[in-house]
Amino acid sequence: MFAKRLENLHPYVPGEQPKDRDYIKLNANENPFPPHESVAAAIKTAVTEKIEKLGLYPDPDSTELRKAIADMLNETGGVLNTAKVSGNKCSPSEENKIPFSVTPDMIFCGNGSDEVLSFVFYTFFDSDRPLVLPEFTYSFYPVYCGYYNIPMNPIKLRKDWTLDTEKMLSEANKTDSCTIFANPNAPTGIEIKREDVAAMIRRAPKDRIFIVDEAYADFGKESCIPLLKEFDNLVIVRTFSKSLSFAGMRLGYVVSSPDLIKSIFTVKNSFNHFPVDFLAQTAGTASCKAAAYYAKNAAAIVQERDKFSAFLRKNGWFVIDSRTNFVFAKKDGHSGEEIYETVKKAGILIRHFATKGIEDFVRITIGTPEQMKKLSEVLGTL
Repeated sequence: MFAKRLENLHPYVPGEQPKDRDYIKLNANENPFPPHESVAAAIKTAVTEKIEKLGLYPDPDSTELRKAIADMLNETGGVLNTAKVSGNKCSPSEENKIPFSVTPDMIFCGNGSDEVLSFVFYTFFDSDRPLVLPEFTYSFYPVYCGYYNIPMNPIKLRKDWTLDTEKMLSEANKTDSCTIFANPNAPTGIEIKREDVAAMIRRAPKDRIFIVDEAYADFGKESCIPLLKEFDNLVIVRTFSKSLSFAGMRLGYVVSSPDLIKSIFTVKNSFNHFPVDFLAQTAGTASCKAAAYYAKNAAAIVQERDKFSAFLRKNGWFVIDSRTNFVFAKKDGHSGEEIYETVKKAGILIRHFATKGIEDFVRITIGTPEQMKKLSEVLGTL
């Protein structure tokens, strides 16, 4: 009764969402701050004054939303954490000024970055050569490799948990392969400098796509978007879920050259002509126009992240320097599962990966100061 391909699927396992009690959720890297009030207002208007729109198909090209995303990237330089905020406006920091104007034809939108990644995998990766990726990275990449029958070449991280870029380059050139990694990486939280990414692309196969997943870039220092001026084979994947408080609505996007964006549209239109619904487009457009609000939130999360990391280190934890909205840490004498269970009994959820090599670590999302204080009190008992 079932297709043979089903036997080889290994689904992605998201952070748990138990219903047995109310928990402080610090296990899914969600944003602790709500969307800007203009988002709620836009949705309210959409379902009252424009209710007939819900009975019609949405814009298949997300035209207005793509323009809003392009405008937001130009306004912020692609990194909310470093954007300069003045009133209700942003301007990019000197180091993150984009040396061209991001235009709507450089943007592709989808139903969350996971769907966007699915389209990217189908568009650019084949079964005739392995995809080069880090051993520990976003765990949806191996899922899509299995889904589309794409062989993988996972490269071990260095002892300091950074990407072994030399080994990745060597393997990509050896097999003329594509490359993908998250920057900052997940679950480690480590960021590769933009110039180091540029150096990688210059030495990577010129006729193969180079993917940088910037789901957490708004909590870091740099974006690779300025590199699009130099590299036609660069594809950058981003999401609204983290820095734009949009995990419950679902919206992701790609920034790349217009030619590559057209190819992704071909795949989308062969699978689902309308992946971004009317309300998501409406709310997403409003979010982009409130960049200053989200920039302040990102900076607050970064400040709390660094404060919490210092607390952990003071109490004997090993903490990897993070440029995301989470920390990846462990404490000698305690297994990751033990820490996870201890915290859960106190009504707080954090993430534990039962994966060999990182099984003693826990990944902790940065919440509000009040939430982090409660977690710190629990962790202080270990």
